[in-house]
Amino acid sequence: MDFKTPRYIPMSRRRRIYEGKAKILYEGPEPGTLIQHFKDDATAFNAKKHEVIEGKGVLNNRISEYIFQHLNDIGVPTHFIRRLNMREQLIREVEIIPLEVVVRNVAAGSLATRLGIDEGTQLPRSIIEFYYKNDKLSDPMVSEEHITAFGWASPQEIDDIMALAIRVNDFLSGLFLGVGIRLVDFKMETGRLWENDIMRIVVADEISPDSCRLCDIKTNDKMDKDRFRRDMGGLVEAYTEVAKRLGIVAEGERPQGSGPVLVKG
Repeated sequence: MDFKTPRYIPMSRRRRIYEGKAKILYEGPEPGTLIQHFKDDATAFNAKKHEVIEGKGVLNNRISEYIFQHLNDIGVPTHFIRRLNMREQLIREVEIIPLEVVVRNVAAGSLATRLGIDEGTQLPRSIIEFYYKNDKLSDPMVSEEHITAFGWASPQEIDDIMALAIRVNDFLSGLFLGVGIRLVDFKMETGRLWENDIMRIVVADEISPDSCRLCDIKTNDKMDKDRFRRDMGGLVEAYTEVAKRLGIVAEGERPQGSGPVLVKG
């Protein structure tokens, strides 16, 4: 299948498949593909807090593209094919596994609260947690026993997911460390990709400052969605700084919240 020259259809004419808090999925140009559109919506506390922050979707699209392309390049399977424009990516259609996989390197958020550990404490080793994706239940934490008992994933799939999570954590930790950023933790989603009769687990959704906790190694300044959660302000500026350090946006460039612009590639 040739993914290099997708037939671009204006957003208004595409069939909407799904809309989440931060993204919309549209029917793709070829069978087995979707178009993932990044919105400017920022949500926290299970969407109880909600704002539209101009330019956030553009930054998340660019940062997630950069990370997923690098994961593809080092042999970590993902749903990502290519970025189409400032807000959209062409992705493979996968069967999403209803689990959020959280990899923690430093105590923060719910882990710090739950276990009474000071935020910022380096953990003895990276910890992988599973949460059941269900907004009505506020995404409760679950064990491998729950996952297999309710058929969300098989024991072999859990092993595959954990192996992917470790590889992604190793890659991201090194990537961010190289530009002076500490990876505190991150959330990852996975899906089943079917190719003929063969199924494999791949990294799906997005990896961006929306789904990672990041802080500057020298100043400890937060560079992620905690700035929105905690009413600190400066979210777009922090995301832009992450993108600049990764070499994604040029110095002085500020993402505009304009509509889709097709990238020639």
